[in-house]
Amino acid sequence: MKIFITGIGTDVGKTIASAIVVQALEADYWKPIQAGDLENSDSHKIQRYISNAKTVIHENSYQLNTPASPHLAAALDGIAIDLKQITDPKTKNHLVIEGAGGIFVPLNDTDLVMDLIQKDYKVIVVSRHYLGSINHTLLTIEALKNKKIKGAGIIFSGDENKPTEEIILKKTGVKFMGRIDNEPYFDQNVIQYYADKFRENLLNL
Repeated sequence: MKIFITGIGTDVGKTIASAIVVQALEADYWKPIQAGDLENSDSHKIQRYISNAKTVIHENSYQLNTPASPHLAAALDGIAIDLKQITDPKTKNHLVIEGAGGIFVPLNDTDLVMDLIQKDYKVIVVSRHYLGSINHTLLTIEALKNKKIKGAGIIFSGDENKPTEEIILKKTGVKFMGRIDNEPYFDQNVIQYYADKFRENLLNL
């Protein structure tokens, strides 16, 4: 199973969600494009958060120096992102793929993060509660549907907000995978706690 983790925007909790899914399935992890923070990248964070011995963290297809939209970060590095250079790592294990920002983030003059999503991927959308998040979540899932990409599940990030969660689930019909509360910190034990909670839903994707 290949699971693509995307978000309704930046800083909504994709990497924490990715770590939980990786740990729950003891899956491999791959972030195709890393923009900025190369010494403390999302791959480094995943390595710190997980505690199983099975996961392999695969190398980024692109490592860009500037923490910015990939199209700009690549331009500042004097290159252009080419989708043909981004191919799934070979593994017999489950694979968790983490996107960059939201699905409409540009990779170059023509391609978006959404164009990284292959037909065999199951997509999980991370939605963080804030004023406007319902709109951003519904737009994200509608855009995926318009591209014939079925959102397989949704993870809510932030303390429970029943009215928000209920209307999103009702409007989209997307499967609820779980909620990540506003924890004071995340470490291997906290990630394991959520991995145990999410595992059954993930295995039923």
